Parts: sequence; structure tokens; C-alpha cells
Amino acid sequence: QVQLVESGGGLVQPGGSLRLSCVASGNIFSSATMGWYRQAPGKQRELVLSISSGGGTNAADSVKGRFTISRDNAKNTVYLQMNSLKPEDTAVYYCSLRLRTINYWGQGTQVTVSS
Repeated sequence: QVQLVESGGGLVQPGGSLRLSCVASGNIFSSATMGWYRQAPGKQRELVLSISSGGGTNAADSVKGRFTISRDNAKNTVYLQMNSLKPEDTAVYYCSLRLRTINYWGQGTQVTVSS
């Protein structure tokens, strides 16, 4: 079983920045697509950013130009750099690992953007 451990969430003011980290166990990280999803209260979970094993990325329109995803295969870690945060970014952020058709999920980390 792949284990994903997220960290870096917290409370920030609008316009501030946070960096989330997700460390994956196992030896399949470098072959997997990694992603960050988020879910706000009363809303469905949505993709924020993903990065393939080859480095290609996909981003939600709402975060383009503000958020960046990156990966460090030597550390089995994927990062989400969040800049210019807005209150509507408030959500639980989940790390995801996909290998072929199998998805694994972290437990999530809370990000709250409020003045």
C-alpha cells in the first residue's frame, strides 16, 4: 500500500503564500502521475494541479499563474507552491498518486485563507 503524507497547510492572509509537501512511500513514485486536489465545504473535490512522470503539468484555470507543482524524485516528494492566495482557495488539499489506473490519496491538509 502506498502511503502519502501531506504537510504545510495552515492559515494565511489573502495575498500570502504557502508551500505544501507530499511524501510518498514505495518505489513507484518516479513512474507515477502526482496531483493536488482540493475540496471546500459543500463542494466537490477538484483537481488543482498535476504533474506526470515526464514533467508535464495540468492546472485548473482558477490557479494558473498563482500555483506551481513540482516533484523531486530523489525525495519521493511533490510540492504545491501557492502564491497570491485568495479566500476561495480555502479547502482541504489532498495529495494524489496515480499509477496506470490506480489512485492513492493522502489524508489531506487544511489551507485557510482569511484576513
